[in-house]
Amino acid sequence: MPSVDVVDETFLAVPPEVVVGAFADPSDWARYWPDLILDVYLDRGIQGLRWTVAGALVGTMEVWLEPVLDGTLLHYFLRADLRGEASPKRVRQEVRRRQLAAKEVSLGLKLALEGGRPPGVAPALP
Repeated sequence: MPSVDVVDETFLAVPPEVVVGAFADPSDWARYWPDLILDVYLDRGIQGLRWTVAGALVGTMEVWLEPVLDGTLLHYFLRADLRGEASPKRVRQEVRRRQLAAKEVSLGLKLALEGGRPPGVAPALP
């Protein structure tokens, strides 16, 4: 079982076709996850991506885009181990840091992609 296991879900009130664009350019990955080296092992198209992870962690990561109602449920999974020996305290700190970073990415995308859309108003289509 990986020492760092992070799962996050965030609803974005835009269709998956819009959200997938936020992950299309590999140069954006370094902005979202600056200390990780990602290599796509499965491109699921509009459903998202799966990566192998190297760098600060070693393991796998996935962004799964699930159409829900008039938007997208952004699922994020990170399953990896720290490099080197890791004390229980260091693992706990890393898990918390990665949980906060995941939410920062998803809420940042929510703000950028929804563009101030008021509740109850249909999303703009691509």
